[in-house]
Amino acid sequence: MSDQEFTSSYQVVMPRLGLTMVEGKIVEWYKKNGGWVDKGEPLFSIENEKATLDIESPASGKLEIQIEPDIVVPILSPVGLIHTREKSSSHHAVQKEVQATTATAASTMEKAPAGVTNKSFDQIRISPRARKVAREAGLNIDQISGSGIRGMIVTADLPEKTVEGLRAIKATPVARKMAAEAGVDLAGVTGTGPRGMVCKEDVERCKKTIPAPVEPSAPEPLIGLRKVIAERLGKSWNERPQANLTTEVDASLFVKARKQINQELSKKEIKISYNTLMIKLVAQAIIEHPYMNVSLLPEGLQQHNQVNVGLAVDTPRGLMVPVVRDADHKNFECIQQDLDAVIQRTLAGNATWDDVTGGTFTITNLGAFDIDAFTPLINPPESAILGIGRIHEKPVVVDGQIVVHEMMSLSISFDHRLIDGAPAARFLQRVKQFIEQPFLWSLWDK
Repeated sequence: MSDQEFTSSYQVVMPRLGLTMVEGKIVEWYKKNGGWVDKGEPLFSIENEKATLDIESPASGKLEIQIEPDIVVPILSPVGLIHTREKSSSHHAVQKEVQATTATAASTMEKAPAGVTNKSFDQIRISPRARKVAREAGLNIDQISGSGIRGMIVTADLPEKTVEGLRAIKATPVARKMAAEAGVDLAGVTGTGPRGMVCKEDVERCKKTIPAPVEPSAPEPLIGLRKVIAERLGKSWNERPQANLTTEVDASLFVKARKQINQELSKKEIKISYNTLMIKLVAQAIIEHPYMNVSLLPEGLQQHNQVNVGLAVDTPRGLMVPVVRDADHKNFECIQQDLDAVIQRTLAGNATWDDVTGGTFTITNLGAFDIDAFTPLINPPESAILGIGRIHEKPVVVDGQIVVHEMMSLSISFDHRLIDGAPAARFLQRVKQFIEQPFLWSLWDK
């Protein structure tokens, strides 16, 4: 099909997806430049400050891409043309139509909220009375929000005592105009004119003392592990309806049990960490509640036969999750040895693929940072993650008496598509029982 067959064009612009949207960027064009597109089918996806959305084609025709992906542009900016075969009197008429559409978009942009384009003092929507007061007072109204009709700035929106202060400030009309345009507060300017009147030269001298705005450093693109973390956690949050449950646990016996275990293992120069204890406790709770050990894959629901517990680790490269495999079949000593080895390799940057993949459930512990409770994000494609807070002394009521016990908080986030609230609560309750009643550990098969 030759270009002569296309007789008119539709201008495609960056759409406005809400009253607060001032700019956006194209994430992906679904059609190639020069390709055919049908009216109503997805043409491109855009990203603004809140979401990503598909935009449909307004017409059928040949696509001409004007803005490439990942370029941020103001709303209503032209991003492409769709050349159609609608009849038109001449090629000149076609060009005129395109220009008119573009001009309409540009005209609409001038009506966009402040921040889309740089507006002068006279372009800002403000009542005549408020404009006069602000101009004479040397106010910078760019940052003032209007409460009038359609966001118009009225006198009530101006800073308090503006009018009263205006009467006390003497300045020439030129000085007032310069101060308003430069954002200089006349109240802080010493006048050198007759009877202390602020003159043009006084405002210019004050402008020189205002430090120049510091240019922001150029943004650095996300690369490597940081990019992977951003993509995975962003995907986890956007795709999964995450619910969260939190409970408080009496960890007094838990702390004592660890001390007793380490006293016994000190002969082997082995020290069991709280993370090791929690990995084992969680693994045992998963055996009793296997519905927590699932993943949602593109092929469907995957019920895992192994209990591989990952531990979120803060590394110089970013957050990583080394995995202890078959944690339900290992005792504390074995888990500690595996955990020490895999964490050492992870921190050194020598972790293998097996070290950081294959997890079916994750634990994240922020107790070392004095965090009581938090809402962890699920590590995809897993279905749940357990957050562990600090252990600290706290007054509690036991049998009607106020006593001081070692307390801690547990927070579980779970994929509500796969796990309902009550089953997740039962799992968390079982973990709590294992912490509060260490004698239950003796019932586990070693």
